[in-house]
Amino acid sequence: MNRIFTRPASHLRHIRRTLAQHSATATAPNPADELQPLSILWRYQILDPNSDIVNLWNHIFLITCIISLFIDPLYFYLPYVGSEACMSTDNDASLTITYFRTLCDLFYLLHILMKFRTAFVAPSSRVFGRGELVMDAREIAMRYLKTDFIVDLTATLPLPQIVIWLVIPATKTKGTGHANNTLALIVLIQYVPRLFVIFPLNQRIIKTTGFIAKTAWAGAAYNLLLFMLASHVLGAVWYLASIGRQHSCWKEGCRNEFHSVPPCYLEFLDCNSLGSLEREYWLNSTLVLSRCDANNDDSDFKFGMFADAFTSEVASSRFIEKYIYCLWWGLRNLSSYGQNLTTSTYIGETTFCISLCIGGLILFARLIGNMQTYLESMTVRVEEWRIKRRDTEEWMRHRQLPPELQERVRRFNQYEWLATRGVNEESILRSLPLDLRREIQRHLCLNLVRRVPFFSQMDDQLLDAICERLVSSLSTDGSYIVREGDPVNEMLFIIRGQLESSTTNGGRTGFFNSITLRPGDFCGEELLTWALVPNSTLNLPSSTRTVRTLTEVEAFTLRAEDLKFFAFQFKRLHSKKLQHAFRYYSHQWRTWGACFIQAAWRRYKKKKLAKELALRESFHLLSISGQESYYSDEGDSDDGVDEISSLDSPNKAQHLGATILASKFAANTRRGVIQKVQVADSASSSLKMPKLFKPDEPDFSEEV
Repeated sequence: MNRIFTRPASHLRHIRRTLAQHSATATAPNPADELQPLSILWRYQILDPNSDIVNLWNHIFLITCIISLFIDPLYFYLPYVGSEACMSTDNDASLTITYFRTLCDLFYLLHILMKFRTAFVAPSSRVFGRGELVMDAREIAMRYLKTDFIVDLTATLPLPQIVIWLVIPATKTKGTGHANNTLALIVLIQYVPRLFVIFPLNQRIIKTTGFIAKTAWAGAAYNLLLFMLASHVLGAVWYLASIGRQHSCWKEGCRNEFHSVPPCYLEFLDCNSLGSLEREYWLNSTLVLSRCDANNDDSDFKFGMFADAFTSEVASSRFIEKYIYCLWWGLRNLSSYGQNLTTSTYIGETTFCISLCIGGLILFARLIGNMQTYLESMTVRVEEWRIKRRDTEEWMRHRQLPPELQERVRRFNQYEWLATRGVNEESILRSLPLDLRREIQRHLCLNLVRRVPFFSQMDDQLLDAICERLVSSLSTDGSYIVREGDPVNEMLFIIRGQLESSTTNGGRTGFFNSITLRPGDFCGEELLTWALVPNSTLNLPSSTRTVRTLTEVEAFTLRAEDLKFFAFQFKRLHSKKLQHAFRYYSHQWRTWGACFIQAAWRRYKKKKLAKELALRESFHLLSISGQESYYSDEGDSDDGVDEISSLDSPNKAQHLGATILASKFAANTRRGVIQKVQVADSASSSLKMPKLFKPDEPDFSEEV
């Protein structure tokens, strides 16, 4: 947010009083009167040097400064060599360059006004923290006038416009042509204050934001741009020096032929004299052209390193063509420190080459070195990972690890690189304030945590606390998270991947249960039960299951001490609703419930089957006894009807006795069947699948 500071309350009351007076005395609406309160408010507005608006202006002004440094050397390309030994000036290009240069000067003027309204940190308050801002406009103005105002004012002056449009035309007498074009080098004098503006501005941006470019590519491009700027200036100076060298040769030859017939006048060297009969007569008899020809090896005038400007016809080319050639010349010689240059004994030429060599060495070491640093920063993580991987390989070979373990280590390192790109997220979060760290953790983890159904039953306060202490965990396929019987020290919540959770119920023979955990599930619920017990021991609970990854798994973990902290700080964990939700989503409780229902169903089916068998056997015995009594009755009837009639009463008594005996036999048989069923039940209960004990349920009635 942009921060704009104002004066104290007394000054605010003064502003209100002044505005009220203006509104009271106004008789008719006047545009000037409407703008006057805004000017009054502007006089009392002071900008924070670290605010967004000042930071944005610094970036805009930095770009403007670089553009202005590119524009100034373009004035050096204005003179050119015309036909038949004359020089002229490109007036169209001069107007265009002057227009853009004036726009840049306006930005320098606005920068001065901004610095008059920008607060500064009192030097005496820098003992601790960022210091105290000085908000008084008078103190700001006095400090600025004593420090940077002269440099900024010098950088703002339109010196190139003055030199090109006023100084050179005033000092150029008739016939001198472009002999005073070297005065354009005065433009370079303004480079010194402008560099004093741009480099402190660059440091101020770095001090405020921490960087001059947000990305490594932008930083590399910025340093390359500065190197090209130096090459641009070097090429422009070389072109102007070449023009001056050519003009010096013509001027010297013209003076030697001043007393000859026809005489040579300096005005002949100006293209404005084209078409003159005297100049045409002089061109037919002069030796100046052959002597000042860079392609003439027999000439006594040595152009040295400036010969390329004339042998390649750069001096007579169009503006864009000679600019590109001179930029290439500057880049080539600045990067090679001028090793390919062939110089003459001319002092100015050798001095120029010495400066080029020293400047190229400094700029190449500084700017190209910075560019290399920016580009290397793009691959620093890759290089660190490569070194770490090489060290791991050497360590595994030194310790003679088995091939399967080496392959697992390689797969884990590769998976960790793909997931994190070598960034240590925990160290970054630890360096941030607590409130900011909590907000970041909430942004990163809240949606993922809510995917776990158990967490969806919790309120926002508890979820925020859980998100704050969650730790990311990465596991490759085939890794064991925990083994049955090992202490459980963390609770795992799955985000991506699948795990296998199996148990043998303490190693009992013939028992094995396995389930698959998917995103949204969790394991290590023994730790939550342990944490909810008010007076739990310091010993961690033992795991009742073995958890192994089936695929690559991304999850969050909660450590034992964090769960204990939640149990003591948040009474919400002790609610019956949350406990029932935990039991519902717990695979340990689900397994126990499934086994309990399965065992009860098997007992029910066996009892039902035994009862059906007993009833069938009893009915079978009754039917057999009934048939035997029937056959005995038929045999007696065959002996004689008279005997039956005479013994009717004793036969009835015997038949009744047989019936009683048959019923007793059936009862005994039924009791025997029931005993067999009970024996069978006891035998089957001893041979059935071992019963999975119900997980220990803590006593939540005790006060914490």
